[in-house]
Amino acid sequence: MCALTDENLLCSEDPEAFGVFYDRHVRALLAYFARRTGDAEVAADLTAETFASAIVAKRRFKPGGPPARAWLYTIASRRLVDFQRRGRVDGRMRGALAMERRPVSSEDERMIRLLADDRASVALAELPSDQRAAIAAHVIDDRGYPELAGELQTSEAAVRQRVSRGLATLRRRMGGGP
Repeated sequence: MCALTDENLLCSEDPEAFGVFYDRHVRALLAYFARRTGDAEVAADLTAETFASAIVAKRRFKPGGPPARAWLYTIASRRLVDFQRRGRVDGRMRGALAMERRPVSSEDERMIRLLADDRASVALAELPSDQRAAIAAHVIDDRGYPELAGELQTSEAAVRQRVSRGLATLRRRMGGGP
């Protein structure tokens, strides 16, 4: 199932497919909310709300329209606007899906803050587009080299090289050595 596109996952009737979609995007979405709210617990809540909304709305996703990732971030931006307007996260979606709110552990909070590090975001954004896209797909979205090579119509070695060069540049820019 990992070789399926995001669009295939959203259109699938298999309940496991949404889990794969979630796994591909949860870290990036956590980082998105953490950067915008500055609060790891709120970021975790907004991420849960976004995916709960996506589960409910997935039957309305139309393949061939905006990419699945853009569709997800549209939902995320709406959850963020709702949060900013209310000043709190609404439990409606969690309640509708019988989800219990769990506190964010200190380790999870550290990881969310690391994901939200603006220096890392800026450094990633400054990479050449091919390296940035390869790192985002492989490292953040946890997609395999064979899948990316097929999607980009290039060799696995070329994708590996883009990721490797991009990560080396990020390490140097972030003060991590060569």
